[in-house]
Amino acid sequence: MADSGSTQNLAQPVKTDAPAAQAQEEKETRRQFNYPLVRFCDMSEEVRVEAVDMVVTAVEKHIGNYEAASKTIKESMDKRAGSSWHVVVGEGFGFEITHEMKNLLYMYFGGNLGILVWKAS
Repeated sequence: MADSGSTQNLAQPVKTDAPAAQAQEEKETRRQFNYPLVRFCDMSEEVRVEAVDMVVTAVEKHIGNYEAASKTIKESMDKRAGSSWHVVVGEGFGFEITHEMKNLLYMYFGGNLGILVWKAS
């Protein structure tokens, strides 16, 4: 059981310029996780490299606009490898899909942004 004297010994938070400090911390976090992390891919090496490059380019082009990024990725994959590609871009989602063999990519970019690309006829 703590008495009132023990709570006075706790360190008080240092008051700083909160918005500037938070922006700096966010910038450093983005710098640390600004690389693609492929969680699962059954594509051939050549197609995987091209798909990851397309995803990274689209996400960097449409920062914060996941719908536009997914549309760009889908259109690029449709042109590159035929139609019937599907794309999900977002944070905190789960999935259970049916896909064609050798046509699935699940990756993260920027830390917590998940990207799922698959082909289904």
